[in-house]
Amino acid sequence: MPRWKAFGGALFRVLAVWLMSSLTLLLLAALLPDFRLQSDSGESLTRTAFTAALGAGAFGLLSALVWPVLVRALLLVPALVLGLLVFFLNGSLLLLALDLIPAGSGQAAPETAVIVAAAMSAASSATSAFLAVRNDEAYHRRLVRLAGRRRTRRAPPRPDTPGTVFLQLDGLGHDLLREATRGERPLMPTVARWTGTSHRLTPWRTDWSSQTGASQLALLHGSNEDLPAFRWYEKDTGRLVVSNRPTGAAELQRRAIERTGDGGLLACDGASRGNLFSGGADQVALVMSVAARRGRHNRSRAGYFAYFSDPANATRTAVSFVAEVVREIVQSLRTRCRRELPRVKRGGLYPVIRAFATVVERDVVVAAVMGDLLAGRTAVYADLVAYDEVAHHSGPAHRDTHRVLRSLDRAVALIARAAAHAPRPYRIVLLSDHGQSHGPTFHQLYGLSLGALVRAGCGLPVRRRAGRTPSGAEAREAARAALHRPEEPAGDAGPLERDGNTHPLVLASGNLGLVSFPDVPGRITREELDRRHPALLGTLTDHPGIGFVLVRSAEHGPVVLGPAGSEHRLDTGRVLGSDPLTPFGPDAAAAVRRTAHFPHAADLMINSACDPVTGAVHAFEEQIGSHGGLGGAQSHPVLLWPAELTPPSPDGEPLTGAEAVHRVLRRWLREADGPQLPLEEEQGTGVCGRPS
Repeated sequence: MPRWKAFGGALFRVLAVWLMSSLTLLLLAALLPDFRLQSDSGESLTRTAFTAALGAGAFGLLSALVWPVLVRALLLVPALVLGLLVFFLNGSLLLLALDLIPAGSGQAAPETAVIVAAAMSAASSATSAFLAVRNDEAYHRRLVRLAGRRRTRRAPPRPDTPGTVFLQLDGLGHDLLREATRGERPLMPTVARWTGTSHRLTPWRTDWSSQTGASQLALLHGSNEDLPAFRWYEKDTGRLVVSNRPTGAAELQRRAIERTGDGGLLACDGASRGNLFSGGADQVALVMSVAARRGRHNRSRAGYFAYFSDPANATRTAVSFVAEVVREIVQSLRTRCRRELPRVKRGGLYPVIRAFATVVERDVVVAAVMGDLLAGRTAVYADLVAYDEVAHHSGPAHRDTHRVLRSLDRAVALIARAAAHAPRPYRIVLLSDHGQSHGPTFHQLYGLSLGALVRAGCGLPVRRRAGRTPSGAEAREAARAALHRPEEPAGDAGPLERDGNTHPLVLASGNLGLVSFPDVPGRITREELDRRHPALLGTLTDHPGIGFVLVRSAEHGPVVLGPAGSEHRLDTGRVLGSDPLTPFGPDAAAAVRRTAHFPHAADLMINSACDPVTGAVHAFEEQIGSHGGLGGAQSHPVLLWPAELTPPSPDGEPLTGAEAVHRVLRRWLREADGPQLPLEEEQGTGVCGRPS
């Protein structure tokens, strides 16, 4: 494009945005009683319009020059607080702009200035975006501004060496993605265009613990050994570990690095965005494992500066946030009015948590990834949690999730467009950490919680109205970390002493339940359990909502117990009666056997029943879309990879376990730097030559 034409186009866009801002200022002056653009003696319409143009110009210049400095100075302010503070700072800039125009011509009350500044930012942003839609150069400049114009002082990447972006669509199962990309008007048109053309789609199978903590720890750090569930009790330390809390995530990451001797998938010029774990990346934003750190070494909120340095972003996100809260309230009321089943309560803070996951976290993560692309980083891993959060409460394939899938597709498209402007080519890999299985909760179906059932089997009193187990969705802890709120207390993880009796501790991770007896050192045996509570195992295995129970036998090692006395002895493979693991697929025995040998596996590990036809399970938490155990779509996440990469499994065997997927991701990163290595030569060599 000739320079004069590019300059003319840029000048036209500046003038158009200035005109729209001026008109917005005039309209607000006419509508708001505490805001005026003329002196008390009155002025002509021309003079008032001229004053509006001066005010809009001064406000635009101040926003461009002063705003990035203010946001950088406030980077340590908690994220959501910064989002609110944006409006007051924006209003202050408007008051300053009004003071710069002729005396007495512009005045506004402080609270009115906040409204006027927000409206002007929204109008100028909408105008700029509209003008940039069909102009590549303008769109490129907007992406740079959205990313904060941040450049790192390092050697530029070789233009012929591609970078890799791993986008994790949290909770999206393989079958659901196929449905969302089919038909003439697919829910995810961008992903639909990729599937079968530039990319290839394949499922993989999770470990028994099919949840983000276990999967992502292995995907990023190569090992999820001794991670039995989303939350579990450790007898040796006497504490409850929750994988999505800052302290829990930091400890799990430390253990994985100690076990593998490697920093992680992103240790070589990488960036981690919106994840539970850093993957060894130097650049992090919204990463839970570093959220508890303080000081200059914590860069987790760097993405907030990249996003909020553009004042229009705060307005756009705030409006979308409010709209999402309203949308959730309307959708919840519609579900109740139609008496749809199954359903769970969606009141309290849930509308706000949902809006944080589907709007705030999405916007900041996408902006951070685009900044990484424009900076030419070698490897980026980002987690978009929006679908997983909504599917927990609405159901995996409910119409409420359709809008979320469309918004995720737009986010993928936006990142792909940013990659076209990057200083190096990029390969985009879409993957998920698990799927979601549908079904009414255990409490809804049987009128009691898993904890109440365990207490009944132990001969302990059960409350007439057993309490429900709260949901443990990931977005709640991410929101608390963004607000700098302390972690919620884990509760009394030790033995509960009442009348001299020690009560069992019952925890839930989706449709996986864990029972521990804190007063018994080590793992309790089946024989000891039968002596203490002779009715417990029969109560559990004979219940129609229980699929199987894992317990350790002193004689036979780990044993899976099912209904009607069925039994699968994992170490020998001997099955008595019908195999209780058959409804859960051919890989179930290997997955359960691996977990059974974890040092911190619970005394009893209980998997809910699964309908072999529909794949329905019954979560022990208040979730009608759940994951965490075996059964249904939760165990079959997705991997959508560029066709120029080598196949995930050259021999065509299915990928089983997140650790196997980690090795594939490492191989793909190495393929960018030279000849492709045979699979057998990959072992022992990590990214950037580090041992794995």
